[in-house]
Amino acid sequence: MFHPKGPGLGELIHQGLQSVERGYDLLAPKFDYTPFRTPEDVLTASFALAGAPRSVERALDVCCGTGAALRHLRPLCRQDVVGVDVSQGMLDEARRNVEHAPGEARVELVRGDALALPWREAFDLVTSFGAFGHILERDEPRLVEGIHRALRPGGRFLFVTADGPSPWRPGYWMARAFNAAMHVRNALWRPPFVMYYLTFLLPRARSLLEAQGFHVAVHRDTLPERYARAGLCVVIATRA
Repeated sequence: MFHPKGPGLGELIHQGLQSVERGYDLLAPKFDYTPFRTPEDVLTASFALAGAPRSVERALDVCCGTGAALRHLRPLCRQDVVGVDVSQGMLDEARRNVEHAPGEARVELVRGDALALPWREAFDLVTSFGAFGHILERDEPRLVEGIHRALRPGGRFLFVTADGPSPWRPGYWMARAFNAAMHVRNALWRPPFVMYYLTFLLPRARSLLEAQGFHVAVHRDTLPERYARAGLCVVIATRA
């Protein structure tokens, strides 16, 4: 966690006592040097399923952060790539990171709420990486509804999630302990900071997506072996 260019423990604690928006504004300049950023090999393997260069007209990345996925989306798109995030600090970093990314598609960065996406049948592809822990379980249906609304018929929603973890794995109890600490923090401190592990896992994600009319395909052999062994998978949900 403590990369020489990343945040120290004190910085992380200070950021965790802010709102999600303010916390990520503070974290943004060092975010790419934290374990919270989706690993590049996971992104590369995931986007290998998205199609050939220039095979997508318009794409949206939800909770785009510093633009890691946008760098992969731009060469895929012929027209537009849009990133939306609640943190202006993250969007500022994304602008710098994507400015010289390969591809010719226009890049638009929008400050906004993932639960209130304003687009209707505007995109052929929607992606989201590393963001689900910032969505409360009660709000996950709204997220899925908004993505369904933003996609054109036949459009795809691509993301990475995991099977339900085994309670026999140490990581399960670490995640549960972290979630418990966050619940206590949010009960005692305002504003809340929404960040939980083990969210939007495959069984629940599949159920919510199919209820919204998506066809769900799960790809387990795409990611590097160490991620596949941990139960991660790439999901492509296609809107009817």
